[in-house]
Amino acid sequence: MAGIGAQGLDSGKNILTHMGKFRIERTGGIPLSLFLIVALPFLGSVLPALLIRAGRNSAYLSTAAVTLLALVGLLLNAPAVMRGETVTARLDWLPGLGLNANFFLDGLGLLFAGLILGIGLLIIIYARFYLSREDPMGQFYSYLLLFQGAMVGIVLSDNVLLLLIFWELTSLSSFLLIGYWRHLPEGRQGARMALAVTGAGGLAMIAGMLLLGHVAGSYDLTAILDQREAIQASPLYLPALVLILLGCFTKSAQFPFHFWLPHAMAAPTPVSAYLHSATMVKAGLFLMARMWPVLSGTEAWFYLVGTTGLLTMLIGAVIALFKDDLKALLAFSTVSHLGLITMLLGFGTKAAAIGAVFHIINHATFKAALFMTAGIVDHAAHTRDIKRLGGLRKLMPTTFTLATVAALSMAGIPPLNGFLSKEMMLEEAAHTVWADYGWLVPTLATLAALFSAAYSFRYVAHVFLGPVRDDYPTEPHDPGAGMWMPPALLTLLVVLIGLFPMAMASTLVETAAGAVTGGQVQQVHLKLWHGMTPALVMSIIAIAGGVVLLGAHGWLDRVWNAMPRPEAKEIFDALVGAATRASRAVTDTLHDGSMTRYGAILLAFVLALTGYAWFSGTLAAPTRRTMEIAIIPLLGWIGVILATALVVIFHRNRLVTLVLIGVVGLVVSLAFTYLSAPDLALTQISVEVVTVVLMLLALNFLPRETPLESSPMRRMRDAALSIAAGLGVGGLIYALMVRDFAFPTISDYHLANSYSGGGGTNVVNVILVDFRGYDTFGEITVLGIAAIVIFAVTRAVLNSPVRAYLLNRKPSEPQSGDAHPMIMVVATRMMMPVALMVATYIFLRGHNLPGGGFIAGLIAAIALVMQYMASGFSWAAERLRFPYSALIGSGVLVAAATGIGSWLAGKPFLTSAFGYFHFPPLEKFELATAMLFDLGVFLAVVGAVLLALESLARFAWRPGIASEFPMDINPAREVEETTAEEAR
Repeated sequence: MAGIGAQGLDSGKNILTHMGKFRIERTGGIPLSLFLIVALPFLGSVLPALLIRAGRNSAYLSTAAVTLLALVGLLLNAPAVMRGETVTARLDWLPGLGLNANFFLDGLGLLFAGLILGIGLLIIIYARFYLSREDPMGQFYSYLLLFQGAMVGIVLSDNVLLLLIFWELTSLSSFLLIGYWRHLPEGRQGARMALAVTGAGGLAMIAGMLLLGHVAGSYDLTAILDQREAIQASPLYLPALVLILLGCFTKSAQFPFHFWLPHAMAAPTPVSAYLHSATMVKAGLFLMARMWPVLSGTEAWFYLVGTTGLLTMLIGAVIALFKDDLKALLAFSTVSHLGLITMLLGFGTKAAAIGAVFHIINHATFKAALFMTAGIVDHAAHTRDIKRLGGLRKLMPTTFTLATVAALSMAGIPPLNGFLSKEMMLEEAAHTVWADYGWLVPTLATLAALFSAAYSFRYVAHVFLGPVRDDYPTEPHDPGAGMWMPPALLTLLVVLIGLFPMAMASTLVETAAGAVTGGQVQQVHLKLWHGMTPALVMSIIAIAGGVVLLGAHGWLDRVWNAMPRPEAKEIFDALVGAATRASRAVTDTLHDGSMTRYGAILLAFVLALTGYAWFSGTLAAPTRRTMEIAIIPLLGWIGVILATALVVIFHRNRLVTLVLIGVVGLVVSLAFTYLSAPDLALTQISVEVVTVVLMLLALNFLPRETPLESSPMRRMRDAALSIAAGLGVGGLIYALMVRDFAFPTISDYHLANSYSGGGGTNVVNVILVDFRGYDTFGEITVLGIAAIVIFAVTRAVLNSPVRAYLLNRKPSEPQSGDAHPMIMVVATRMMMPVALMVATYIFLRGHNLPGGGFIAGLIAAIALVMQYMASGFSWAAERLRFPYSALIGSGVLVAAATGIGSWLAGKPFLTSAFGYFHFPPLEKFELATAMLFDLGVFLAVVGAVLLALESLARFAWRPGIASEFPMDINPAREVEETTAEEAR
């Protein structure tokens, strides 16, 4: 990102003005803590991967320390948030594009970030003792921290574009976690399914967020949340709402996208516990809660969100009752509870929003504990099949106690925390009318709660109660404290929040709910007894019905298995298979390996679009008169046309084509001179000389003529497309030249600021080394890389069987007996110091007159190339005092050091400084730091050209002239040792 010079920077007219200056602001809280909270998991993700070599404990402790530090940083900001403040951290990155690295922490962000980091810390401890020695623990913890950082980034982002980046990172990192046991086919399939579904939803959400930002006039969330009326009055509201909800529903496994979540259970249990309780699936809920102030309150929101949540809650609960796999049962229960929260958010009332926030907390506590206890059972008994379990109460009393408390909370049994939020849900459902049907929502909500109680009771009864069996895969037993302590802490919260809700949760719920509803909410009253309300009656019916269903489960299970029903996974697999077959058919039809066909299709498409734009658009009348054409320029133009036509006619003869291309380049150089562009003319002619020499070397290894491959019809098609494209480009250029621009061009700015900002009167050079210096730096880097690639490829070829062929090939034409004519040797050696002096002169004058490092580098390279041509490769190589690759590296380093020097001076990268100096007896002269950058360009160009020449010259040996081959190869010996058969 180059500046425009010392004075140009002061005026603010540099590229960063358009792209945005880096500016950091903070309001409230601890300085930069939000940046650190988000960055810590990403930065710390490298630690477990590195420290695993020091042992599993080192990887585990480093992961826990990183998460703990981020959690401490969050808690340091919590008091300010609880007081009603919003902690912000702003970094204006690319404001012109609306992309700012802004973060803010309010009640909702504090709630979710606390769950992510707090439960994440418990999961890290649990995973240390859950994973076996065969599992790569360092890799696991690295993936977990990446996932944790992406989730924290989502909940703290104050810019929807930044949020979208973190959103997609959660999909990618969860793919790694779900597929962690990649040796299991179900793990790989579950990871692919999760990525496909959530990734597709993410794409839809990107479109919706862009629409929302367009309507609000900003991509900052805090700005969008203040535009409720404008957004809901916009015709783009409904499309934006649908697209955003697609992203939320897919991420939070809402019907009909619920099927991916149970298949993610192939992941290790710590991953499942983390995904289902505090992360991944909660991301969709978070976004619906975050956007609640601007998107809720409409019929579209109510019917889309409320109905989807209600159906998901009921469907997930029914399916969960008939699952025999412990994690599958818990997975569908998660689907059901996510639907419950979605439904509450869809109701659109403040009371429902409070209930949703409270249930997010409660669900995180009991669901994480349940998954951990399921993992303990699987770890101890080596099975998750409920039908192979039972009677574990006596064998695993600690696990039984923890699982029972958490399951009863999930069932909504008082006095546990799940009962409180379930009552709030039923209370809101009892007063909700759906399409004039007042009984529909409360009936279905009660039915869903009934099934929820039933599968919760089954989790306890069929796994832990009953007689002890004698056919367990292994003898079950309670684990060590490392595995039961994390779920025990969560279970303790389940009890404490249920018994003392006001002391334990009311402040956090009130603060988070206020952020959801976009304002202060009335004081939240959380208590166990509200009197004999409709919600209590519905709850009693649900619990009693759950007990009845548990008693009838055996009969119901047989009926369920006998019933025909659609399988979402099979439907998904069929859709994916059909899409794959269709795409393969299209791909095989279009991509047949013919580059000319690809080019023709692309060109025809571009011509069709441009033709439509040309003939359907409006073009103002010309405002400039054309110049009279003199005879010499006309002849030059005719020469270019003729040479170009001859290239087309004789293109199969490679040597003739190269000569004709050189003619075109020469005439173009003359045209630049005629049009007062001496810099371009010098560059063009220098590039032509170097290119022709290198192309001649390359063509030496190809047949003289290109084989005829195209049919007459294809040649006619290509000719028609080429003529149309040429006429179109020519017409566009003509239209631009005869019309004035309606707005100031950047060339006016360069002309006005070249001397004052960059210290040079040669605008072209000032652009290259100052205004657009960063582009030039990238170009010389790419040029150096290209030369090194040529060197590597030729070295590899010389070490392959192709080497024998090259050594034994015979020229197609008689060769001159005098490979190095004396007159050419003498002439080039006399010209070399003159050429180098000219290169030095061109280099020094470049900042104010035509010249510069690039042109000087080409001239110096030509002087050295002539030595190779006249005296031979060996003669020049023996006198080589420095490797050309070192020249390239030196050039790039000098250019980079020039830019870094600007940083040290407190200026943007590659900002140049200049001044005038007088050292008697010399006249006053100017020095600019851009000269150092130009020196880097000079060195890189010389090194790249000569390294490419040297690499290609390695193939240029001719039999009988061994001295012409590179020093490290003895071709004479190769010819003697290689038979003609081996050569072929």
